[in-house]
Amino acid sequence: MKQSYRIAIMKKQLILLSLLLGITMSVSAQTGKWTSLFDGKTLKGWTQKGGNATYTIGNNEIIGTTAANTPNTFLCSDKMYDNFVLELELSLEGTMNSGIQFRSNLKTNKDGKEVVYGPQAEVDPSARAWSGGIYDEQRRQWLYNLNINPEGQKAFKPNGAWNKYRIEAIDGNIRTWINDIPTASLVDTLVEKGFIALQVHSIGNDKALLGKKVRWRNIRIQTGADMVAKPANNCPVINLKPNSLSEAEKKLGWRLLFNGQNLDGWRSAFKTTAPEAGWGVNNGVLFIQGSDGSESRSFGDIVSREEFKAFELTFDFKLTPGANSGVKYFVSEKFDSKGGSAIGLEYQLLDDEKHPDAKMGAAGNRTLASLYDLIPSYKLDGRFQRKVGEWCQARIVVMPNNIVQHWLNGFKVLEYERKSNIFAALVARSKYSGFEGFGTNDQGHILLQDHGNTVYYRSIKIRTL
Repeated sequence: MKQSYRIAIMKKQLILLSLLLGITMSVSAQTGKWTSLFDGKTLKGWTQKGGNATYTIGNNEIIGTTAANTPNTFLCSDKMYDNFVLELELSLEGTMNSGIQFRSNLKTNKDGKEVVYGPQAEVDPSARAWSGGIYDEQRRQWLYNLNINPEGQKAFKPNGAWNKYRIEAIDGNIRTWINDIPTASLVDTLVEKGFIALQVHSIGNDKALLGKKVRWRNIRIQTGADMVAKPANNCPVINLKPNSLSEAEKKLGWRLLFNGQNLDGWRSAFKTTAPEAGWGVNNGVLFIQGSDGSESRSFGDIVSREEFKAFELTFDFKLTPGANSGVKYFVSEKFDSKGGSAIGLEYQLLDDEKHPDAKMGAAGNRTLASLYDLIPSYKLDGRFQRKVGEWCQARIVVMPNNIVQHWLNGFKVLEYERKSNIFAALVARSKYSGFEGFGTNDQGHILLQDHGNTVYYRSIKIRTL
């Protein structure tokens, strides 16, 4: 074999070896280094807190078993973590509830007992299917349920099947996956160092759940330079940081309709300029000043300078006692409102307990989150209601096919179809019957209503659909 031929072969082999090394290094960089949190034989590195459910080991698994009449029980990591990527597999029997705590800590409750608090990746085999959602144990409660992510609701496998959970907690960004399907994407304002914990949920005295087991295995974590986050995806984002857009939100097409500083992008209804009084911004909060309780006659409504067709609009609002207001969409200033509020479809904002308008109209169609004077909203279970004076989250979805949804605090509370025969019949029986073509225009402004009461807004965001 000629020397030149040997050299050529060696060069090809070196090139191939370099490529293989490059691929290996690239894969290694993408996967990162994992550290196991469970040795498969002992509970070294873990301490039980809370209730009296039991934790045992078998077949390289941690096995949690329910007990009667004891509070939530947690097996807590001795180490504390702030930023990390955590993966594990779990399996549970029947309909028992569980969860994976992270960034969690201990506090003393009003009874003088030590309790675990902090965010939790939910394990929920019930019909509501919120597995992978984010629940803040013993603090803020639900931060991200899966109602807005129907694809994520399908991810969890019940009836004892193994499920792979992944939690990324990097600064304020928290994302979860189940079986590689995105389930939650949360931007949180509380970033604390805390432990990881495996929950056995309290069952009270439910004999059907007594002795049921939840199993965990292959528990591993990445921290520091070893962390490798997954690429961005289409999972709906809930952002708890006021008036901000995360990179994930921007990629999904969201933008701020209120910049948190001034009324740029807004003007007075029926005018070309912004209001000189009544409306203001303080510490990132847009507010309408209370007056005499009349509709739009003191300071007037404000409308977006832009008009919108199909869109998704989200906003936070806070009512004061007895307050009335509304957020309107498809607003048209061609209608003569006789000095009242500009005409459009209205997401009602109301203190249902103290304002008389709640008892007017028909079948409750003037209550909070209703399509004002047309369709009543579904009333939330008391566990998910917010008190007047607390911030609430609203969502209006207008699809290209004219299907419209109202959401309140993570729950869809009504749905209807614009331009349908049913919609026309509802309008004909409402206070809008005299406005020809009401609610059927192809595009319109967004409006914030002055109804003579103090109401606060923030985090007003929109994206086109």
